[in-house]
Amino acid sequence: MTTNEDRSTARLLWSLIEPVHAVSYFSQPCADAMDEVGLKGFWMGYFAGRAAPLGACPAAVVAATFYNFAPARVRRAIPEAWQRATPTEVIEARSAAAAIALRQWSRDADEQTRRALPLLESAAVAAKCDGRVLAAANQQVAPPADPVARLWQATTTLREHRGDGHLAALIAAELDGLEAHVLAVAVGRADAEQLKKARGWNDEEWRTAVDRLRWRGLVDDDGVATDDGHLLTARIEDTTDDLAAQPYRDGLTATGLDLLRTVLRPLARAVTATNAIPFPNPIGLPAPR
Repeated sequence: MTTNEDRSTARLLWSLIEPVHAVSYFSQPCADAMDEVGLKGFWMGYFAGRAAPLGACPAAVVAATFYNFAPARVRRAIPEAWQRATPTEVIEARSAAAAIALRQWSRDADEQTRRALPLLESAAVAAKCDGRVLAAANQQVAPPADPVARLWQATTTLREHRGDGHLAALIAAELDGLEAHVLAVAVGRADAEQLKKARGWNDEEWRTAVDRLRWRGLVDDDGVATDDGHLLTARIEDTTDDLAAQPYRDGLTATGLDLLRTVLRPLARAVTATNAIPFPNPIGLPAPR
C-alpha cells in the first residue's frame, strides 16, 4: 500500500529526475544528434527519440502512447522518421548526446553519476512495467557503455514509468489528452497558448474540449475550474504519485532514497540553472527544490 511518504518521495524524485531526462529536448547536442542521424526538424527528433525503444511503430501507436499530442503533428513526423534512421540509430545517438549535454551543463556530471547511477538503476530495474508500454520498452534498452549516458537512460526509464501511470490516471478519469491540457490550464497550472503551440492543437479543437469539460461540470462558463475540476485534478495527481512510488519503494532502502535525493539534486539544479528548460513548461515540471 502506498503511504503519504511514498507519494511525497515519488513527486520529489520526479522533480529531480525529469530535468536530467529533459536535456534530450532542450539541449543543442541532442538537437544536433537527431539532425546527424538524418531526422528533419525538432518534432521528428522528438517523436522518433521517445518512440525508438518501441521499434519502428506507426503514427497511430505513437499518438496513442504519447496521448496528449495532436495526431496530425505526430503524422508529420512518423513514419517518415523510420525511413531516415533506424530506431537503434536514434536510441544510440540520443543517449550519447544526452551525456554530452549533461557534461556541458554540470562540470561534476561524472562524479554525480558515480554516486547516483547504482541507485537509479536499482529503482529502474525494480520498476514493474505491466501495462506501461514506454517504461517497458526503455527498461529493455541495453545500458550504454558511457556511465553518464547510462544514468540518462535510467532516468528515462523511471520518467516514462511515471508518465505511463499518469496516462492511466487520466484514462480512469475519462479525460482525453486534449482535455487533460484544458483542465491543467483551468486550474492555473499551465498556459493555454504554450500548450497549444507545444502539443499541436488548434483553437477550434481547444474550444470544443472546453465545451466538453463544461458539460461535465469541471469548468465554468469562463473556462475556470470548478470545485469538481480541482478535486479531479488533485485525484489524478495523487494517483500518479501512487503509481510512480513502486520502483523506489521496491528498489531502494530508506538510506538509498535519502542518498539518491542528496546526490541527484546538484545535477538537476545544474541543468535548470542553464535556463534551457523554461518555467513554466509544457511538461509541467517544477523547479527542483
